Amino acid sequence: MAETSRPQLIRIEVDRRLGHEWDEWDGQPLPNEGNYDSPPHLFFQWSAAGLAAALGVVAIGLYLLGPRIGLLIAGLPRTLWIGLGAASAAAWLWWILILLSYATKRSLLPGRLAERGLFLRLMRVTSRVADRFGRRDWVENAAVKVYNALALVRARAVGKGELLLLVPRCLSKPAIDGVLALSGKYEVPVFVATRGQLARRVIKERRPRAVVAVACERDMVSGLHDVAGKLPVLGLTMTLPSGPCKDARLDLEQLEEWVKVFVGA
Repeated sequence: MAETSRPQLIRIEVDRRLGHEWDEWDGQPLPNEGNYDSPPHLFFQWSAAGLAAALGVVAIGLYLLGPRIGLLIAGLPRTLWIGLGAASAAAWLWWILILLSYATKRSLLPGRLAERGLFLRLMRVTSRVADRFGRRDWVENAAVKVYNALALVRARAVGKGELLLLVPRCLSKPAIDGVLALSGKYEVPVFVATRGQLARRVIKERRPRAVVAVACERDMVSGLHDVAGKLPVLGLTMTLPSGPCKDARLDLEQLEEWVKVFVGA
């Protein structure tokens, strides 16, 4: 029987503590034992509500300030209303194309207008809105699923040494052992983030052509915003039965499937 290759474990100290998104945690058990599994349509519901609210705020502001603006420059309020109407139409058309791209599993928009650009900003804005209603983690879980679906359409095979596995230190020992076994099996390097930025420095130094990252929903959205615009990334969220930053669990089968997507195994 052929011997399995040893995992290529990368160790780098970085400067931003991993898990800082959970600074407000009070130590109490997380809802549903830290399992925030949510259907993707939850993201579309919240993002539509957020988009409508943002456009509504602008419209109210223009309605209130329009008369004064008109006193300064005649005709400008009408121009601004036309501009707002055009911007609203463009925003909703883009949102519909994102929805159709997800539903049809087709690239209806270029990457910079989808998962490698504007979509990342929509994720962050939607997260902030959901956070105000105590639904951040569920909405972010749904958002990551939509992101992955968009990214998978454009995923291309790379060399084994060109793929990087990024995982947090808070995984349980069985989960870490499983990740290291995958690293050895497919001969891809793995970086266990002990603290600091999940991606920036290791990606800058290793220069991978693709990344498969593991993190909780909060760190995942933050990390995707930092990295996904620069290179292909797939993100796997975790379950947090012992709270954030301790003994997290992950779906190793899903992780292996995504490794195989990139290395063509």
